[in-house]
Amino acid sequence: MELKIQGLYKSYRDKEALKNINITLNSGTYGLLGENGAGKSTLMRILTTVDFGSKGSIRFNGSDIVKLDEDYRGIVGYMPQDLNVYPSFTAKDFLEYMGALKGIAPEVLKHKIPEVLEFVNLSNVASKKVSAFSGGMKRRIGIAQAILNDPKILVLDEPTAGLDPKERIRFANIISAMSKDKIVILSTHIVSDIEAIANNLIVIKSGEILQSGEINSMVSSITGKVWETVVDQAVFHELSVVRQVIRIKQEANNIRVRYAGDAYDGITNRPLEPNLEDYYMYVWQ
Repeated sequence: MELKIQGLYKSYRDKEALKNINITLNSGTYGLLGENGAGKSTLMRILTTVDFGSKGSIRFNGSDIVKLDEDYRGIVGYMPQDLNVYPSFTAKDFLEYMGALKGIAPEVLKHKIPEVLEFVNLSNVASKKVSAFSGGMKRRIGIAQAILNDPKILVLDEPTAGLDPKERIRFANIISAMSKDKIVILSTHIVSDIEAIANNLIVIKSGEILQSGEINSMVSSITGKVWETVVDQAVFHELSVVRQVIRIKQEANNIRVRYAGDAYDGITNRPLEPNLEDYYMYVWQ
């Protein structure tokens, strides 16, 4: 299975939202990481044919997704950042409605809806109105509608936004369980969620792919570039000007600092094992 993006651009009047995106995705989970306005949601909308690029092509197994039309949309599941549901809909009503929009036959939905509700652990609230759901439950019903058609390509935009730690862990486990034979693309600002769920990372900055690759290899590439030190306020100010500070913690009159880059001279530095957050901050500087 292959989703190939070649020379993709997207312009809105005088703004280029995407610039020359080139990447090939195969089965696996991909995390999209970037600041607000970087182009993540635009790319996801184009991948799901909610929007279209200004230039370039996207091919699924060699065929242009625009020409594939309904055949392509039939293998895509999409969970947008803001999932709107009619207030009167129960979970079952909502999935029946979404199934009809996806063209799924009623006799298939009869079996499929209980299956996906069970998968996202919402079977016990099938007759409850979605408007009364907690944030975590709404995210899970969003996953349920996205996987209703058993998609080969699953696109999730900010799926963990607003979830408490327990719900985020549950969500990560759900995504990991379904990613074996799919292309799963998820966007989030929470770096630890990508580290927990995805195998691959795509870093987007100002509409361009800054870095991409297998997460473990990318993180390993900055071994020897992450440090911890404890310094006073004056030295911290000097350090923060010339190094990428990742985290700080106040300790009495000193500051414990985790930073990326070359070791800062004149202080005691302890080398640390890098993580994905370190990598992201290091390449973003």
